[in-house]
Amino acid sequence: MQEINVRTDRVSIHPISPSTVASLRTKAVAEGDGVLQMLRWLNRTPESFIPGYPMDAETLKLPVIPSDKVLRFDTVKLHAALNALRIERRLTWQQVALEVRGMSAASLTHLKKGGRTGFPFVTRMCRWLGRPVLDFTRLSNW
Repeated sequence: MQEINVRTDRVSIHPISPSTVASLRTKAVAEGDGVLQMLRWLNRTPESFIPGYPMDAETLKLPVIPSDKVLRFDTVKLHAALNALRIERRLTWQQVALEVRGMSAASLTHLKKGGRTGFPFVTRMCRWLGRPVLDFTRLSNW
């Protein structure tokens, strides 16, 4: 945890709780922003855990970020992309949820408010969009 939470000579601005990591053994869904920090530490992309993912791994690398920032999911941007494709395909949110698998229509529409999302749900939504997870990340002060 010390290695994941320390980026340079300072303590992480939004440390991951040891219980977040420990819960990965038993939970099917993890807190997405915490997973991003772990993936950066592992030097892995979210897509690297999806067998046969059709995109070039080099273009999917998570960025090196300033020590005073944290990489987070941009759920507002993710909602906008989901909604645009939903409208283009003339689908209801319920139909999108069925295609994404494992999410409810309410959880998809709730993304519009910002906040957090779960992992692996974020990878499922990005795969449905045909876009890399990296497209839906942002730098944050915490």
